[in-house]
Amino acid sequence: MMPRLPAPSRTQIFSLVVATFFAFLFTLHIYSSDQRVLRKPLGIIHSRKGGDPWRRDTGEYILDPAWDVDAPPRERFYNWTLTEIEGNPDGVWRTLLAINGQFPGPMVEVNEDDTIVIDVHNRMSNSTSIHWHGFHQNGTNWMDGTVGVTNCPIPPGHSFQYKFKAEGLRGTYWYHAHYTTQRVDGLFGPLVIHSPKEVVHAEYHTDRVVMVQDYYHDLSTSLLPTYLAPDNENAEPVPNGALINGRGSIDCSKVPSSYRCTKPKDGLEVLNLPLDQSHRVRFINVGAFAEFDIELDQHAVSLVEIDGSTVKAHSFNRFRINVAQRYSVIMTAQQTDAASSSFWLRARMGEHCFVEIPENLEPEVRAIVQFIRPPAPAWPRTPQTQGWSEARELICRDMNLTEVRPMRTGGPEKADILIPLRSNFEIGAYKLSRGVFNATSWKPASTPTLLSAIEGVKSQNASFLTDDIVLSKAYDLKHQLVVNIPHRKVVDLLISNFDDGNHPFHLHGHKFWVLAQGHGYYEMANYKNVAVKESIYRDTVSIEAFGWVLIRFRADNPGMWAFHCHLAWHSEAGMLMQFLVASDKVGAWTVPEEVKQMCERKELQRGGPIPDEDFYW
Repeated sequence: MMPRLPAPSRTQIFSLVVATFFAFLFTLHIYSSDQRVLRKPLGIIHSRKGGDPWRRDTGEYILDPAWDVDAPPRERFYNWTLTEIEGNPDGVWRTLLAINGQFPGPMVEVNEDDTIVIDVHNRMSNSTSIHWHGFHQNGTNWMDGTVGVTNCPIPPGHSFQYKFKAEGLRGTYWYHAHYTTQRVDGLFGPLVIHSPKEVVHAEYHTDRVVMVQDYYHDLSTSLLPTYLAPDNENAEPVPNGALINGRGSIDCSKVPSSYRCTKPKDGLEVLNLPLDQSHRVRFINVGAFAEFDIELDQHAVSLVEIDGSTVKAHSFNRFRINVAQRYSVIMTAQQTDAASSSFWLRARMGEHCFVEIPENLEPEVRAIVQFIRPPAPAWPRTPQTQGWSEARELICRDMNLTEVRPMRTGGPEKADILIPLRSNFEIGAYKLSRGVFNATSWKPASTPTLLSAIEGVKSQNASFLTDDIVLSKAYDLKHQLVVNIPHRKVVDLLISNFDDGNHPFHLHGHKFWVLAQGHGYYEMANYKNVAVKESIYRDTVSIEAFGWVLIRFRADNPGMWAFHCHLAWHSEAGMLMQFLVASDKVGAWTVPEEVKQMCERKELQRGGPIPDEDFYW
């Protein structure tokens, strides 16, 4: 006979009810922390059981096929907690910076003119800030997330709400940390904007994001001091390998014994694509340093989008994507492909761009593309295919787009202002190598230049109102190059690169037309014949070693906007300048109190900007 258990007391019952209630709240929080609900389009198999809990299911990077692109503008809410986790994306265990406990970051999917509201809770050891790459932030300059330029970082233990509109934008974008080199360690993710105005010059049935990145087995904070050390002479840290959507596979037998390496449970990324359909694949280079050559064995792809701007479909066997750039391509199975036939998708780093090539470097990362016949599930078969035989270009620069035509043609025929910029690395005090724009090397100030500009205009500081170049007389700083641009002026930037490495330059707050680019010195005699009609319109462009690029933008977005090299190591070395657009309008702004309060947090003494002083130049 079983002994009778005593009846639970009122206290025990109450405790059980309370525990159940809080468990319910916790579950509700988990499911509401990312507003997107995972949806599996017919025939798309994108997850395998038994995977690592810290590894994000890449099915989240498949766009919702039932998305209402014609829905009226609305607010879309996201809730992110940033933490430090341990993971082995390619086999080697290391610390990763994660959003809601997973790597890589979640996808943000919205419509044009929607308002994006993202609550960011910083539970990491250091301060942070998130930049929304390619967003114009018209009227919300302080939401740009560029520490030292538009805002102060979010201290550890604090939260901040980003709120801004996806105004006048469509296509493929991304977000990433814009504080020190944190994006190298995992703080990044895709951002896609739907719009009925986006005219894609090809039909497609499915839509997804593929992120490629170079990958390091050490935290960027341990690599950066060595890179910036005396006598290093701009020898950038060389990646250990590469990932596709956060997945890779390295031979653990070749990994030094000082690292812990175990084969990942999930293995390589797999793209299962219905056989009789066409598929849009949005590639984003979210890496730190390496450009990639990407190809699908035995299949040409059609390029249809560049950095959020659609182009007329153009076929390539292989295409090149530099850091921060985005390309959408259309993949279609060939008539000879059978159901469940599989092919390698190859992403190879430009190792010829590295200062040195480590002995055990694995420059190529692969994913499996498998054409299936829905709805039968398909487990990946190891491809037996070979890559394209054509030789790779060994010059580190943008892919040749001379035959690619934009869907949106035209632009301002003449510029009001021509600004020559010289980019290079120089050896300064204490033999430190610094990135330089026109003899200035940037470092973040404890007071963001946007806030200084607003106060400067309101106090009638003549530097902000009349001078073309705003320097120390406006900021009392030695490390700020800020160019004043009147509202709506058309600006040409002629950037000459006196460095032996390439630089993908990104302009915040604007897109620009790429008028021309080349090697050596630009012949000014050709300037009068520059045509903008069929120029590519984008936000990130590469300039090759000892080369030049000529770009044009319309300064129609008031604010303080960074222009910088997007290689993580170069921007941290100071290769950044700023444009102050429409200073009179900026001076009339009232910055939200919560933005100003971030600069007053005592916690910024840990992991915040260094004081305004001559530190390393």
